Amino acid sequence: MAAGLLASPALAVNPDPNEVLRPAQSLEGNFLSAYVAGSARDTEAASLYFREAIQEDPSNQELLERGFVAFLASGSMQEAYRVAERLSARDSSNNLAQFALAVRALKAQKFADARARLAKGARGRQADLTATLLTAWAYAGAKDGKQALATVDKLKSERAFNQFREYHAALIADVVGNAAEAEKRFKAAYEGERNTLQVVDAYGRFLAKRGKKDEAIAVYKAFDELAPRHPIVKAALKALEENKPLTPLVTNAQDGAAELLYGLGVVGNTQGDELTAIIYLQLGLDLKPDHPLALITLGDVYERLKQFEQANTIFDRVPKDSAVRTSADIAIGQNYEQMGRGEDAMAYLDKLMKERPDDVEVVMALGNVQRSRKKFAEAAETYAKAIELVGTPQRGHWILFFYRGTSYERAKQWDKAEADLKKALELVPDGLPAGRAQVMNYLAYSWVDRNENIDEAFKMLTKAVELAPRDGMIIDSLGWAYYRLGRYEDAVRELEKAVELKAGDPTINDHLGDAYWKIGRKIEAKFQWDHAKNSDPEHEDLVKILRKIDHGLDEVEKNPTAAESTPAPAPVPAAQNGG
Repeated sequence: MAAGLLASPALAVNPDPNEVLRPAQSLEGNFLSAYVAGSARDTEAASLYFREAIQEDPSNQELLERGFVAFLASGSMQEAYRVAERLSARDSSNNLAQFALAVRALKAQKFADARARLAKGARGRQADLTATLLTAWAYAGAKDGKQALATVDKLKSERAFNQFREYHAALIADVVGNAAEAEKRFKAAYEGERNTLQVVDAYGRFLAKRGKKDEAIAVYKAFDELAPRHPIVKAALKALEENKPLTPLVTNAQDGAAELLYGLGVVGNTQGDELTAIIYLQLGLDLKPDHPLALITLGDVYERLKQFEQANTIFDRVPKDSAVRTSADIAIGQNYEQMGRGEDAMAYLDKLMKERPDDVEVVMALGNVQRSRKKFAEAAETYAKAIELVGTPQRGHWILFFYRGTSYERAKQWDKAEADLKKALELVPDGLPAGRAQVMNYLAYSWVDRNENIDEAFKMLTKAVELAPRDGMIIDSLGWAYYRLGRYEDAVRELEKAVELKAGDPTINDHLGDAYWKIGRKIEAKFQWDHAKNSDPEHEDLVKILRKIDHGLDEVEKNPTAAESTPAPAPVPAAQNGG
């Protein structure tokens, strides 16, 4: 249903989130404002302006259709349903309108109405998946388990739908009391996709309810090996070890439909289709407002759209007793940093750390913000607290040593930095090539910069490039290593590759300018320095770049100033999953 269903202007970023939005003074002004907000994915602003425009011209079909999408995306569900009724009355095959009204009917337990609505919409491959599974849940809500499962099995001809089919068949069978069928379907869903959290969690809870505690623990532990420390898995394992009950993930048709919409929202988010993801998630949350993972995913979408205020509003809705509430709180603190409210970010996370002093993820999050704010010594101390909490480090903890090592390096404590970077390289799994490449890059570059372990450093940098051949920053490190060793032609070759991959990075352009100068291509060198100057470099780097533009590299090398410093290795990501 996704892409074709939602063919309307993409929904953007209010340039000043603190500004109070006010309607325009005319129909045209409101329409244009809504259109601009929609194209920028500012769902709240688009909804406000379309609301005003529709009030002025309530029979305008285009306004109704665009406003309907805006209302859905902003979570203004009652307005969206009212407009959907008008659209469906004009055109009964309006897919999105019938789909939304079917969700409303499911919420009200009007299951026959929901099925009728779903049958009226136009069809397409994705629409068949969505409509078929929602129809199955409507049958389940009406206690017709046999017809519900038969409806799900209409999707058997589409192999791409296997995961959704078996997973929702299992949930439906469990809800209608067919335990044998539920177990068979859960096994099929799990065997087909062991890496999907919701499948693992639902199956683990089902096994626990059936008294198969050891099997449930095995299912959760297998996932933990693939993606260590996920809070939902940690909470489930803790409950099982303490012989506490695990309630089923889905207990009724509304929960099941919400679970489907959450899953479709995840797919849209993964594919970069933010509008589709937002609408699926908002509809799912209308059915189940406290669905924690739907809230987390919706907040993540708004983060990617750089709507940090809106993301924080969503994250704050995550239930306080949810296993992922800590993740939501961490995201809120980190978003304060993204909003330019660094002190608020540190205060928020520091308070969170005092409330949860034994939570490694919370401590690590504070360290990440401190490192982002260049408080490297403080960050290293914070990461040290996290490492102390870990005890015996596992593979998933490599990121803690990497972050502490980079913080020590930036704080000019090389001996400690080197030990941590080596430990990170020892722990980082082979199955995480991007992580291995980052660690190798930082350690090897630092060695070259210090004129130590040159042969090993070059082998390591070459391997890092093999692991991450499209990472411009890592290729820059290899090029800059050649430069530091006086191999300027080799440096130019690698740095030109890096510039192609990451054209707007000031450090890479600056490095390429230096390399061009060394081989006599001085006009091109100044062009690269000028490009670096205009690409928002760090202040201390800008000072060096301006001097090179004015006086040339030779003069700067003869008369280095206190403002100059050695270029740093490729930047460390602000946050990265340890698994």
